[in-house]
Amino acid sequence: MAAPMPETIETTSSPWYADVTRYQWLVLIIASAGWVFDAFEGQLYNLTRGDLLREMLGSADPHRQKLWGDVILAIFLVGGTVGGIGFGKVADRYGRKPAMAATILFYAIFSGLTFFATHIWEVMALRFLVALGVGGEWAVAASLVAEVFPARARARAGGIFHATSVAGTWIAALAGLIVGTHWRYAYLVGILPALLVFWVLVSVREPQRWQQAAAAQKPMGSFRELFGTRIWARHAIFGLLLAAVGLGTFWGVLVAGQDLTRELLLRNGWDPVAADRMAKFAYGFVQACGMGLGQLSFGPLAERLGRRGAFLVMHLAAFAIVPITCYLPHSCGQMLVVLPAFGFFTGGIHAGYAIYFPELFPSHLRATGSGICFNGGRLIAAPLLWISALLKSRPGIDLRLAVTMLSSLFLVGAFLLLFLPETKGKPLPE
Repeated sequence: MAAPMPETIETTSSPWYADVTRYQWLVLIIASAGWVFDAFEGQLYNLTRGDLLREMLGSADPHRQKLWGDVILAIFLVGGTVGGIGFGKVADRYGRKPAMAATILFYAIFSGLTFFATHIWEVMALRFLVALGVGGEWAVAASLVAEVFPARARARAGGIFHATSVAGTWIAALAGLIVGTHWRYAYLVGILPALLVFWVLVSVREPQRWQQAAAAQKPMGSFRELFGTRIWARHAIFGLLLAAVGLGTFWGVLVAGQDLTRELLLRNGWDPVAADRMAKFAYGFVQACGMGLGQLSFGPLAERLGRRGAFLVMHLAAFAIVPITCYLPHSCGQMLVVLPAFGFFTGGIHAGYAIYFPELFPSHLRATGSGICFNGGRLIAAPLLWISALLKSRPGIDLRLAVTMLSSLFLVGAFLLLFLPETKGKPLPE
């Protein structure tokens, strides 16, 4: 096989998509479809957890539901860690195509089986298994998109890929609204993404970069080389910590938009059922729109300010918007105005991971390294979920105060950027 050609970064006045081929667009569509349903599986629990936990716990105690709800989320994060690292290694060793097919099957089948759960421990086990596929699919798809797209289109393609998760949130929100309190049927829908596997197996080719690394007999997906080589180990450790901030704030802060809306409506005298439906709409559609725009904006922002500059702006803006969202709105209309900005900054950060992490590692370690960063961050974020659960379940602490306290993690993320490199304008490492 021919030796790898060095990647060049061209400066041209033509649009960023001018040199993107039909096959590259196809890869983006397939990777995004997998990520859409990946996000659907992750958000489905958040949108059905109230009805699910009331049935499983046999209790309407909100403090008990919040505690168990965040415990299950923490288990989901641990499962995502295991799946992201494990399937990332599989993707580096055996190829992107079989690994992506396996991850989709994992999250689809075990989500569908949740329809039959009758005990809380069954839900916990199934959410762990779903998370194995959810964590693994991102690492594989993000690496695939980065390797297939030309250099000057890579940041925007990565941002588009991650932003499609909003469609998954919309589908989950729509499913939650349609099924109402009959939450089981929403999970039955979750088995449909298994059909994507056929498309992956028929249409996707292994990237040339991966084939060249395999032909050169490099240590594919080697943990020893990843952590035994100083530069890759440094990237993995600080990338993991950066992702931990994003994932901890995602589950502890961003998804609280639904609960913040519900509690505001209840304080204003809304009927609990109507408040619950409006809160699902506000989170699943209104806030999600803002999050999608934030993620689509990250690619162009990363091209203008650099990867680290874009992360810094987003982290500082997220820290500022949280207390505004918690304390400024006093009516449903005001909350619906603020939530898009809340989603834009607190959720927009996540597109940066799909752009940045694959640029930190060579081809034979790319999926493994990206998986360790993004999904290893889930393991660090899991204790943050426990802290979040304790804060939100304490009778003396208002939800608004708890969420505002958790938003200080965004400042930690801004500080971590000091220890990571700028990759704008640089070729993918080989």
